[in-house]
Parts: sequence; C-alpha cells; structure tokens
Amino acid sequence: MPLRAATLTFLHALAASLVSAGIRLIPLGQTDGQRLTATLAPAISEVADEALSGSLDDLGAATPMVEWCSMRHETQYTRLFRS
Repeated sequence: MPLRAATLTFLHALAASLVSAGIRLIPLGQTDGQRLTATLAPAISEVADEALSGSLDDLGAATPMVEWCSMRHETQYTRLFRS
C-alpha cells in the first residue's frame, strides 16, 4: 500500500473512532456522525500531506500518562472513556 494511502486510512480511522465516541457520549445521531466524518476529509488530507512532508526530526512525543492509562484500560471497572 502506498504511504499516502496508508496515512489517509489511518487518519480517517482515527477520526471515525473519535466521532464514534462522540456519538455515544453526546446526543449525536449516526447520520450526524457520518456528516461530521465527511466534513473532516479535507482537514485529514491536509494533515496527511503535512505529516508526509516532515522529516524524522520533526516527529516526537512523550505521553507516559496516556500509556499508563492505556495499560490499565482492560482492568477498569467501567472501561468506556476511562482511558
């Protein structure tokens, strides 16, 4: 799979996942969620282009608390939105 297509696929999946969480969290219907995902397509394309034009030196993050919470996710009492 070409790198740009893989990047777009990843970003669309991430956006769809976040919209899906929003549908469950707030009173947002499935149709509105699909509309929202569709309106994000241009922004996703821009982010993909920006990510692909960067170098390895442009990348980096440190999120130890997010990682710790992710590791604890499966043992939490109520898992939805806890990690």
